[in-house]
Amino acid sequence: MSVTTVAAVDIGASSGRVMLGHVGPDELRLQQVSRFPTGAVTMHDELHVDVAAIYRAVTEGLREAASVAGQGDTGGSVSVGSIGGASESSDGSGSNPSSSASSGRGGGTQRGHIASIGIDTWAVDYGLMRGGELLAPPFHYRDGRTDAAVQRVHAATPFAELHAANGLQFLSFNTLYQLEADRESGGLDLADGMLLLPDLVAYWLTGEAAAEVTNASTTGLLRPDGSGWNAELIARLGLPRSILAPLVRPGETIGTVAGAAADTTRLGGTPVTAVGSHDTASAVVGVPMTDPDAAYISCGTWGLVGVELEHPVITDAAREANFTNEGGVDGRVRFLHNVMGLWLLSESVRTWEAESGASIDLPALLSAASAVTDAVPIFDANDARFMPPGDMPQRIAAWLREHDKPVPTSRAAMVRCIIESLADAFADAVQTASALSGKRVNVIHIVGGGSQNELLCRLTAERAGLPVLAGPVEATALGNVLVQARARGAVTGSLESLRDLVARTTSPRRFAP
Repeated sequence: MSVTTVAAVDIGASSGRVMLGHVGPDELRLQQVSRFPTGAVTMHDELHVDVAAIYRAVTEGLREAASVAGQGDTGGSVSVGSIGGASESSDGSGSNPSSSASSGRGGGTQRGHIASIGIDTWAVDYGLMRGGELLAPPFHYRDGRTDAAVQRVHAATPFAELHAANGLQFLSFNTLYQLEADRESGGLDLADGMLLLPDLVAYWLTGEAAAEVTNASTTGLLRPDGSGWNAELIARLGLPRSILAPLVRPGETIGTVAGAAADTTRLGGTPVTAVGSHDTASAVVGVPMTDPDAAYISCGTWGLVGVELEHPVITDAAREANFTNEGGVDGRVRFLHNVMGLWLLSESVRTWEAESGASIDLPALLSAASAVTDAVPIFDANDARFMPPGDMPQRIAAWLREHDKPVPTSRAAMVRCIIESLADAFADAVQTASALSGKRVNVIHIVGGGSQNELLCRLTAERAGLPVLAGPVEATALGNVLVQARARGAVTGSLESLRDLVARTTSPRRFAP
């Protein structure tokens, strides 16, 4: 089997990338081709996803990827190098681009040497469709429109019954609450379709509507075992079953690049392969777990902390601990808890930069935080007040005052407070995941952007009393390309064999407790 080149479209909550993956039985390398912002935009005091701009950036990135692949794998300036070691990891509207693939024509375009395209994004957000067209810019999950919707849903279906039906933790922005907000506002009246973000991008590329199962599992409308849409729950919630697309699983072909997308990307006829389209599902594939008794933390804007299981854990204790059962690649279950993540730090930095009018040297600030010797207070990183954009240092200070704790008086001390609080939340979630699932944990893997934060990795090891293996940074892109490569025959075997390839081609850093 020779090396196969595939393209990963990896869209995170703050930035997206198009990357080339070169995969063979003993080879796994990434090349970053393009990078673009994906942050939320405000329209009429509402937060939205600029999905049209994201799609344009995706097609431009894929066009560049076709050019790079056509030149051969030169390993030039776009090369990430040794996987996991040299790249930073990773939410609006323009004209409707949905017509780009609606014709289904392949066009006379050049494919280069890209065997497949895979798409992953963050979860829960979606576009409402009618006649194949996007009705309006998708809402962003950080918009506060679901507060009343949560109350209406729980009045009709108490949360204990919801958890039993879908296995999900309570998050006020879960898709089912967003759909209830759309139902109440009349937003569903015109819709004949609903596509989650990665499925929407795939539709615009191929003209084929599908719902990839790992991301569909975050909607709250799927059966906990991932076997299909939960028709009984959907009817009980008063939502239209007809808007939900057919399910596909990682490794299946959604369609091929067609229509205007073929002309723009020069990749007409290239298969678009379903991957773990929830970015965390792809990230978990890219964790180099060689010890079965391992926990993972996929750390970027969010910190997703949990263990991988064969079956969901749907118990009163899991519900009360607010743990979730989400779909993983190969039918695995991601049993995890959402922690606020590096959003706390990035919003703090954004606030300080706005106040001072000058950019902040984050590595220097983290170094200063590492040098703080005085004890800092710990706050609840999961408090809902930290969800929306805004002045994060002031919100943290308010929380500390309310709980009779001292407020840090310097930026370095506030950063240390944030990192200590995240490490404490991570360690607690690992311990809880182990206790609720009965799965022993001997080691913690941190992947994603947070794996570059040495202070966070060290403090997590100390608070958990377990070794932490940090890296790869690009676990999500790795998981994306590995699922594509296996579907195209470049590699074979189980999820464990894919992770073994990651382990053989990366060098995670070890932090002892």
